[in-house]
Amino acid sequence: MSRLRERFVRLCEIRSPTGEEREIVDTLAAELRALGLEVSEDDAAGPAEAGAGNLLARLPGRRDEWAMFCAHVDTVPHRGQVEVVEDEGVFRSRGETILGADNKAAVAVFMDLVTRHAEAAEPPPIGIELLLTVAEEQGLRGAKAFDASRLRSRHGFVLDHAGPVGEVIVATPTQQKILADFVGVEAHAGVRPEDGSSAIAAAAAAIERMKLGRLDEGTTANVGIIRGGTSGNVVPGHCAIHAEARSLDSERAAAVAGEIAEACAWGASEHGCDVDVRIEELFRGYEIPSGSAALALAEAGLRSAGVEPVRTAIGGGSDVNALRLEGFECVLLANGPDAVHTADEHVAVADLDRMLAVCEGILAAAAEAPPGEA
Repeated sequence: MSRLRERFVRLCEIRSPTGEEREIVDTLAAELRALGLEVSEDDAAGPAEAGAGNLLARLPGRRDEWAMFCAHVDTVPHRGQVEVVEDEGVFRSRGETILGADNKAAVAVFMDLVTRHAEAAEPPPIGIELLLTVAEEQGLRGAKAFDASRLRSRHGFVLDHAGPVGEVIVATPTQQKILADFVGVEAHAGVRPEDGSSAIAAAAAAIERMKLGRLDEGTTANVGIIRGGTSGNVVPGHCAIHAEARSLDSERAAAVAGEIAEACAWGASEHGCDVDVRIEELFRGYEIPSGSAALALAEAGLRSAGVEPVRTAIGGGSDVNALRLEGFECVLLANGPDAVHTADEHVAVADLDRMLAVCEGILAAAAEAPPGEA
């Protein structure tokens, strides 16, 4: 296998669920330093509840201009050891685990990008900044804890959308998380049920009152977790639900979250219970203007690799949401993985090569921009 393919397999087989990033961060830092890059790890581990901090590495170029490439090193939780196999040009997991192409396909591409330029006879045309974040899978916590003012680049490119290579994400939603804790009164369900107040019944009534699913073209709502009770013969004194609201319109997301909270208050009142509702904005949505310089560079990179860009909106978030909120202009690109977060996750070998070509194209396009505009 080529170096890129070998690196991808090796990185996928390093265990790194959110909170367990130490080994992969140390591995990547050592490899980057061996290439001669300036490498630093920030103090995001604590606030991000991660196993390590974010890595920032720099490879200077012939011109004092920079382009930033970003990927996250953590994965969703999984049991067992990831073992990667190649099947007719597609990487898959041999067992029942995830593959980890989300987001190690991008990490491998970026590592190969800087390796090629570090080993070349002359520096890259402009400098490369590599940002490798932690705890992305749990609310973008690593990127939120990163100080974007440390970046020298004017623009950044994040490869973290599980879709066909060529998709350029120009709009994402705001996500609101709603946690509701219902507190009732426990009683013996068979002897004196009338002395109790069922927290589960209160939660069920609240959920029944909520509008869930796709509410309009850009808005969704969901109750994903419900937990409560202690035994089948006890009127439950506690029940918790975990819900969310997303919308391409930030005000609409907040309004739907408010409606869910109101439903919880109504359900608690109907069943003689109390409820504590907490609402947290996990990430803020964005819409990239058509005149964005980062967007133009991303599309130029795709075209140079023979891929026609397709602008699209999605229902999920990425580190781009956190970085743009800090005022840093960056854009999210699809990089090929499919069925992420499942045992069926896979990515085509050709997509790794294609995304490396796209990144080289972005660098070339940025190098051709007038000084101060790269």
